[in-house]
Amino acid sequence: MPRQRPETAAPSPPPEGWQVLSADAPNAYPLAVVFDLDYTIWDLWIDTHITPPLKRKGDELNHLTDRCGTALSLFPEVPALLAELKVRRIHIAAASRTHTPELAREALSLLLVAGADGTVRAQTYFNTMEIYPGSKLRHFREIHRATGIPYEQMLFFDDEHRNFEVERLGVTMVLVRDGMDWAAWREGVNKWRGRRGIKVGRDGRD
Repeated sequence: MPRQRPETAAPSPPPEGWQVLSADAPNAYPLAVVFDLDYTIWDLWIDTHITPPLKRKGDELNHLTDRCGTALSLFPEVPALLAELKVRRIHIAAASRTHTPELAREALSLLLVAGADGTVRAQTYFNTMEIYPGSKLRHFREIHRATGIPYEQMLFFDDEHRNFEVERLGVTMVLVRDGMDWAAWREGVNKWRGRRGIKVGRDGRD
């Protein structure tokens, strides 16, 4: 049974007061949203659970298999979430410390998902991909260097508690407990808004 997402304490009002924005205001969202891969957008460690080559059956959506028949798919709500971020023109990045970076890139390239303009490869949603072993601090420094986006404008989703170290840079991170979904997205964007002194509408919710 999925674990219950704990209630997030309401942020204290900033000294200068809340900035109240509409849900469609560009400033109500971070400039960049960054996703870990393993156990965040798919439910395995690609460097230990997957044996290449990866194969897709025709134009089957969101489903690959490896040499041993192990399935690889994005969590069910991830494709729609990626499409929503693209519509909002939010920079989408991947930050993964996998030891098989080329295999992870291949998986994103082969996975087909339904987009607003028809079927697309999952990889096309990602503007930046930092996929290699090492600290997530390095991944975020490289994203910042490549894009110029301030750390305070980045929202990060990851399943490992140790990666909260990126908050030292100013990044807002949310711990993903049972795979990325809309509930995690709402938790993250509300946490990011709270740190920026932003509320949406009268109660600060979409």
